[in-house]
Amino acid sequence: MRYGIDIAILGDLAEPSRLVTLAQEAEAAGWEAVLVWDHLAFVWGAPSADPWVALAAAAQATSRIKLGTAVTPVARHRPEALAQTVATFDRLCNGRAILGAGLGGDTGEFTAFGQARPGGAVLDEALEVITSLWSGDEVRHHGEHYTVDGVRLAPLPVQRPRVPIWVGGTAPAALRRAARWDGWIIGGDDQEGNMALTPDALAAQISGLHLSDVALIGVSDPGSSIKPYADAGATWWFEHLHGRRGPMEELVRRIKAGPPRG
Repeated sequence: MRYGIDIAILGDLAEPSRLVTLAQEAEAAGWEAVLVWDHLAFVWGAPSADPWVALAAAAQATSRIKLGTAVTPVARHRPEALAQTVATFDRLCNGRAILGAGLGGDTGEFTAFGQARPGGAVLDEALEVITSLWSGDEVRHHGEHYTVDGVRLAPLPVQRPRVPIWVGGTAPAALRRAARWDGWIIGGDDQEGNMALTPDALAAQISGLHLSDVALIGVSDPGSSIKPYADAGATWWFEHLHGRRGPMEELVRRIKAGPPRG
């Protein structure tokens, strides 16, 4: 089991300097990764930071931890622009990037701007375009949703053959998609801060699938054991930090206490 933190960069935590502080504290306390939410939460009245800009600041203040999103609604972006953004970020952080990818759980973040929330076929094709561009080859793609007419991306990500793609979502199609890429991200806690996903339920969901990584987002007390989740197949534990868990000072204390026991 490996350990990271997942930060909802909304509300008071939308201030980018706070992410930098939390990322520095996480690296110093032995956590291995920091993921952040990717939401246009201002649509529903909550301040929200741009994840890649905020992560770029965190990258300059750290040297070891992996950095990424949990998860980016890929269809909110043009795939060529997202490919360039993540490639640039991977170079900036010297190969520490993770792209969490999903459909987007909040329909209003699409409809508020006149866009329907797309289905899985759009996500699948967008990921194909993104990874083709990351290959460094000249890309010619003529699909149902996207066209690329003889383009070669440069500079490329540091990580080869690509930046790891972890797919979010709980539907069977999302799990099958995750098995085709590099991992699956699953939220295990509820809005009250309690674990809602049991180890048995996790094991049942991933049974029969060949997943490179299973990243479980949850809540734990310092020193508590999460071994049942490791036994069920989780390879990463991400401690979920958000405003409902307390003020900034309390979140820093939880980070400093270190990861739970595997």
